[in-house]
Amino acid sequence: MTRRKTRQIHIGQVAIGGDAPVSIQSMSTFTPTDITAAVKQINELADAGCDIVRLAVPNRASALALKQVKAQTDVPLVADIHFDYRLALDAIDSGVDGLRINPGNIGSMENVLKVVEKAKPKRIPIRIGINAGSLPEHILESYGGHPTAQGMVASALEHIRILEQADYHEMKISLKSTDVPMMVEAYRTLADQCDYPLHLGVTEAGTVMRGSIKSAMGIGALLLDGIGDTIRVSLTANPVEEVKVAKMILQAAGYSTYGAVMISCPTCGRCQVDLIPMAAEVEKRLEGIKTPLRVAVMGCVVNGPGEAREADFGIAGGNGQGVLFRKGKVLRTVSEDDLVDELMKEINQYLAEEKKV
Repeated sequence: MTRRKTRQIHIGQVAIGGDAPVSIQSMSTFTPTDITAAVKQINELADAGCDIVRLAVPNRASALALKQVKAQTDVPLVADIHFDYRLALDAIDSGVDGLRINPGNIGSMENVLKVVEKAKPKRIPIRIGINAGSLPEHILESYGGHPTAQGMVASALEHIRILEQADYHEMKISLKSTDVPMMVEAYRTLADQCDYPLHLGVTEAGTVMRGSIKSAMGIGALLLDGIGDTIRVSLTANPVEEVKVAKMILQAAGYSTYGAVMISCPTCGRCQVDLIPMAAEVEKRLEGIKTPLRVAVMGCVVNGPGEAREADFGIAGGNGQGVLFRKGKVLRTVSEDDLVDELMKEINQYLAEEKKV
């Protein structure tokens, strides 16, 4: 797969675009004024694998509180601002690493220049966030009176030109819609018209199951096209769940460079173990591992090791016992009750040996 070539920006210490890995972003459910809760959640997101966290900044108190939040976490923070350019200036003074702000929505060109002048010395990136549900009236009128992929791209290009006229190029772009085909078409279209990094997401995707499927379809399709530099899975759930799903999407698309990936077979008549809870237990125990690993949980001793030949480690259940294998080679036979423990023992031993190298 060939990645789309983009210019590179930095949000704090995280490189975006160019040859940098695709990064995961989420959003705090707390405003910065709730300092203790916001910091706790941001650090939980980081522990789950989140690279960048965005916070809503609805007023000046929130913008000023960012300074205290920033002092208590190493995670790059993005201030989400609408309409009032002065909040962007305050957020920059508070040490924020990035802004999510649409230049066309903060008033005159003079206001845009004030934000750019403040952001330029620190090269603080601005994300232009286009949402299909909030396109300006003149765009809607030009494209049939309703949201379209073409209208989203036209809106993005308008905002891009505003920043370019201010001689500022530290930006990334998002084109979000709850309609997956529209979102995919918009990103594919814009990808051919600029070289700025793209932030992918299906907005208002829904609850965990529905939102995960929609996000996997939209974000995954674009990643397989080589499009996308940061991603956010938007779920009506604890944002830690967003990070978990985002990691799974990156892993499934072949992008992930860290973490354990579990593969497991569907149950069938040959399965002689209670595979579903066994797979769930293994997946839970793998959550804290950041080393790239492929781990298989198979229900058939006869075919399991062969079918999961590319797995680094795996187990295959039988009648009262099962086998522990590595790279398709059987290591030993153990009792069914001990399969998961023995698998994790083998993995942890490998990880300990890797640390010594």
